[in-house]
Amino acid sequence: MIQTVDIKELNERIQKESSFVDMLSMEMNKVIVGQKHLVESLLIGLLSNGHILLEGVPGLAKTLAISTLATTIEAKFSRIQFTPDLLPADLLGTMIYSQKKEEFVVKKGPLFANFILADEINRAPAKVQAALLEAMQERQITIGDTTYKLEEPFLVMATQNPIEQEGTYPLPEAQVDRFMLKVVINYPKKDEEQLIMRQNLLKAFPKASKILNPEDINKARDVVKDVYMDEKIEKYIVDIIFATRFPADYGLEQFKDMIAFGGSPRASISLASAAKAYAFIKRRGYVIPEDIRAVCHDVLRHRIGLTYEAEANNITSENIISEILNTIEVP
Repeated sequence: MIQTVDIKELNERIQKESSFVDMLSMEMNKVIVGQKHLVESLLIGLLSNGHILLEGVPGLAKTLAISTLATTIEAKFSRIQFTPDLLPADLLGTMIYSQKKEEFVVKKGPLFANFILADEINRAPAKVQAALLEAMQERQITIGDTTYKLEEPFLVMATQNPIEQEGTYPLPEAQVDRFMLKVVINYPKKDEEQLIMRQNLLKAFPKASKILNPEDINKARDVVKDVYMDEKIEKYIVDIIFATRFPADYGLEQFKDMIAFGGSPRASISLASAAKAYAFIKRRGYVIPEDIRAVCHDVLRHRIGLTYEAEANNITSENIISEILNTIEVP
């Protein structure tokens, strides 16, 4: 009985603490038409301290979405256009000689911000990708002999364009795993497109207002960790991840030769964190199976390695995730 009282109390607290989510979504929707899933994914990444890899054709407001989010939170925003001639120092910064001080001083690079948009991450060589991924993982940057901690919140949203692969450096699977979510975005609907066109032809383009500061986000992250997750839900997550590794044990023999490797423990952690953030966005103090199902594709689509056989049979990681969700018993 104590548990029920706890949950009731927790639920009320989360409802109160998550009131800013609606305001944040409202401000984002002023600028971003449609793309509800994109806005939701950005909030999940932000609240669960994870990075996001976005895949979509050009012109779907990927850049606009993260710069708008930075505006609403009064945070520092950097956009880095990745190109084949980029060097790690262009991201991290470097030591430059100051004639005035007669010594080397540190010039910090664009990674010293709260929100980073790494545009077309697969256009830069491996060394540059590695520099960014290290900063994402360690939350620190070393220039010369000094290591600098990055300010929180620190969110990297990397984009990649799926339509042309000439002159690109695809991210290795082990590095893609550093992204908590991989979100695929599609074209808007007809009525949304009409509204986008109308908005862009106005004399003044809509602007989002500042409603939070970075400190509020750090507080909200602590609250998200308090969202209750039952042991049955934890087991459900573990079953989903294990089904990506050993499909035959879960009655999914058809995928036995289709999966080269499944989700790592990072996948289970990300699935649990994303589900808690999703429950928080839905203003609930506890995680339900629907929360897991809602974030599962974004958390797992880049973490399942496919064999040549799967590719020959046109089996995608999306098909595998959907089949796993339909097969595993919901608690």
